[in-house]
Amino acid sequence: MNRDQLPPETPGEVTGGVRGEVTGGAPGGVAGGATGEAAGGHVAEAPDEAAARRHRARVWGGAARSLWRPSVDGTVGARLRELAEWTDAADLADALPDTYGDGLVEVLEGRVAEELGMEAAVFFPSGTMAQQVALRCWAGRTGSPVVALHPLAHPEVHEDDAFTAVSGLRTVHPTDAPRLPTAEEVRDHPEPFGTLMLELPLRDAGFVLPSWEELTATVEAARERDAVVHFDGARLWECPTHFGRPLAEIAGLADSVYVSFYKSLGGMSGAVLAGPEELVAEARVWLHRYGGLLFQQYPAALTALRGLDAELPRLPSYVAHARVVAEALREALAGKDGPGWFRIHPEVPHTHQFQVWLPYEPDVLTAAALALTERTGACLFRRWSAPGAGGPPGTAYTEVTVAGAGLEWTAGDVGQAVRDFLALVEG
Repeated sequence: MNRDQLPPETPGEVTGGVRGEVTGGAPGGVAGGATGEAAGGHVAEAPDEAAARRHRARVWGGAARSLWRPSVDGTVGARLRELAEWTDAADLADALPDTYGDGLVEVLEGRVAEELGMEAAVFFPSGTMAQQVALRCWAGRTGSPVVALHPLAHPEVHEDDAFTAVSGLRTVHPTDAPRLPTAEEVRDHPEPFGTLMLELPLRDAGFVLPSWEELTATVEAARERDAVVHFDGARLWECPTHFGRPLAEIAGLADSVYVSFYKSLGGMSGAVLAGPEELVAEARVWLHRYGGLLFQQYPAALTALRGLDAELPRLPSYVAHARVVAEALREALAGKDGPGWFRIHPEVPHTHQFQVWLPYEPDVLTAAALALTERTGACLFRRWSAPGAGGPPGTAYTEVTVAGAGLEWTAGDVGQAVRDFLALVEG
C-alpha cells in the first residue's frame, strides 16, 4: 500500500508519534473481520486453535457485561428456549412447519418485501447464494457478465472467487479507495459493465457509507451507462440513521437488494433477495438449481421474524450509542496512559459498528481482551486481526459492535474498561 491509500492525517497528528487518531478511510486491503471470530471463507483449524476458539467463546459468551451479544454466544439449550418463548409470544406456536419454502418462509418473504418497498422477495439459505443468483440473473438480462464493485466487497474477499468459478461472471473495480465509488468513477470507468453492485455499508473498509447525495449520484451514473444497480445490503438494516431516510427509500434506489438476517437482526442464518416480480421468479428457479430449496427452514425463518420484530426497531438506538462509545474510546485512548497512536474509524460511526486500530500485534491484543473479561467480567473487545497485505505493519484492528447489551454502558464504563485493557496490554 502506498502513502496515498492511507487516510489523511488529522491536524496535530504526526506519523508514528502523537496521541490522537486518524480520520478518513481505513487502510485498504483489509481481509476478514474481527467481530467475534474472523469472518470469511472457512479455513480448517488446527486442534490447538479450535480449543482456543472454544475457550474464547466460553469466556466472551459468559461475560457479565458486553457491548454486544452475538447469536453465537450462549448454549444450544438457551437459544432454543429463547426462540420457543418468542414463538409463543408472537402467537406462532401453532403455525405449521414449512415445506420447500412455503408457510413461515412465505410469511418472511412478504414481510421483507414490504419493509424494503419491493414487489417480491425470495428466501435463500445464505447471502453468498442470494447474490450469486441475483447477479447471474441480471447478467442474463443485461447481456453483460461484467459486475462493477469494490475490491473490498464481500464477493471479492470472502467467497473464494465464486463469481467466476460458479457463475462465469467477471468483476471490475471503479475504485480501490477505502470507500464506495463516486459518481465520477462510475461514469468514467473505461470498461463496460452490466451491473453495479454497492455494499451498504462497506464492511471491510470500516462499515463506511457515502452521503445520501453521493449515493444517489453514483446510482444515477450507473443508470446513465444503462447498468442495473444491486445493493449488497447485508447490513442495510442499520443504514437509515446515517442517510436520514427510511429503509424503503434507500432500497428503492436499487433494482434489487439482498439483506441478511444474522448480521444485524440476530437471526440463525438466511437471507432474502428482493426486487421486481420477474427477477424474483427467475431467482426461485436458480435457488433450486443451486441446491438452496431446502426441505424445512422454519427455525431460521422464525429467528428472522423475531429479528424484524425485536431488533429492527432498536437499531437506531444502537447506532446512536455506538457514537457515544466511539467518543469514549477516543477520549480514553488519547489519555496519558494511552498507546500514543490509534485510530477509530470512522471517526463518527456510520452504523452501530466501527473499527479500532492499535499499534500492537493482534495476538497481544486478543490475549488482553480475553484477560479483561476473565478478570473483570467486561467484554470490551473481542478478537483482533492483522491488516491485509500492504497494511500498516505492527498494527492490529478489531470491529466494535454496539447492540442491546451495550446500551447499559456509560461513557465512564467504556473509559474504565479501556484503562483496564491497556494495563493488561502493557503488563
